Amino acid sequence: MRAFETDQLRTFVTVADSGSLSAAAPRLFLSQSSVSEQLRKLEERAGVPLLTRGKKGAALTPAGARLLDYARRILSLNALAMAELRGQSLDGELRLAVTDYFRPGEIAGMLRRLRDRYPYLKLHVTVMKSAAIEAAADMDAFDIGLSMRLIGMRGGDKASTTARRGVVLRREALAWVAAPELADAPQDVLPLVLLPDTCSMHQFVVQLLMRRKREFEIAHSASGVAGLHLALAAGLGVSCLNASAIGPGVTPLDAAAVARWKLPALPSAEFYLLGARAGESDFIGQARQALAEQFG
Repeated sequence: MRAFETDQLRTFVTVADSGSLSAAAPRLFLSQSSVSEQLRKLEERAGVPLLTRGKKGAALTPAGARLLDYARRILSLNALAMAELRGQSLDGELRLAVTDYFRPGEIAGMLRRLRDRYPYLKLHVTVMKSAAIEAAADMDAFDIGLSMRLIGMRGGDKASTTARRGVVLRREALAWVAAPELADAPQDVLPLVLLPDTCSMHQFVVQLLMRRKREFEIAHSASGVAGLHLALAAGLGVSCLNASAIGPGVTPLDAAAVARWKLPALPSAEFYLLGARAGESDFIGQARQALAEQFG
């Protein structure tokens, strides 16, 4: 029996994570036709279809779902063996602070894959507000911070000098969001669902609406993004979220709904790892690089 090829497994995993061949191609530095050819060869080797492809992208078949877990483990073991031989394995404790807006539906899986790839890494994760992460940038509250800043609009980029030297992971569009039934029911006074006023997104949205003279009230204040999702899905109001933080039962308002609600345009969000502190250890520097590779 012929063994699986790691390049084909890597392509398969990237397509599964990206949701489509077109989205996976730039992440793999391949053309879409090359991605398709690698998948064809993998399915030929497996002897069963692994993906179904349609207008909405690529979806795993039952056989593909079974292979995906094995593929992740094979790739993780391969990377671990290479790192061990090169003396690049991560062995130690790392305190990571993560903004609660960073890919909340995916972060658990990302941390699990990080653990699989670096089994000697003892990771302690704390979910914090971006403002708190940036305020503690030069303190000893954590080793590495993963924060968010708003870009492309006046008053929206307030990252510190320390933060600006960090590693940018991704940019995402911001959107006004609400439960589908609320999207078509605009109100004179905008009911806002936000995190507490210590949240930088809360501060930005309130300041933006005040500058645009759009009347609003805080209809609900949630303690975290999970609670925000519940309040939005229950139809308690409208909020502002980055693309990967939009949960089930919540939908972005389209251009027509934004106009009906008289809402202003929004900037983008940028997620980044805070830069190195003075005297930072080699271990933390290597961990930052590993996080950039895994989370980017």
